[in-house]
Amino acid sequence: MEQAYLTLADTVAGPSGPDNLFNYLLLGAFLFALGIFCMITRRNAIGVLMGVELILNAAGVNFVAFSRFGNRMGDSPGFDGQIFTLFIVVLAAAEAAVALALVLAVFQNRHSIDVTQADELKW
Repeated sequence: MEQAYLTLADTVAGPSGPDNLFNYLLLGAFLFALGIFCMITRRNAIGVLMGVELILNAAGVNFVAFSRFGNRMGDSPGFDGQIFTLFIVVLAAAEAAVALALVLAVFQNRHSIDVTQADELKW
């Protein structure tokens, strides 16, 4: 009688293949790095906001991935990651609405959306 031994990769990421935790974490890390790069290099306020959105999406991918692969022992279906990601989507929509209103206010006063020009609190 043969015994099946679990490796560390099987316990952490499940069976090897295209649908494992590492691929989702790699995608989340790539989105996070791209968002940080976008926030650092862009001088345009819209570009900075797009970087923030990429970072929030990276966090959402990680929440869903850990919810999918992290609930090996529990009886519940594990919808925690999906619920947190839903809150992230709502937060991102509210952040986009407020930030775009601020960008429009800066554009009305400065006639530019360059973030380096908005350095005073009162115009």
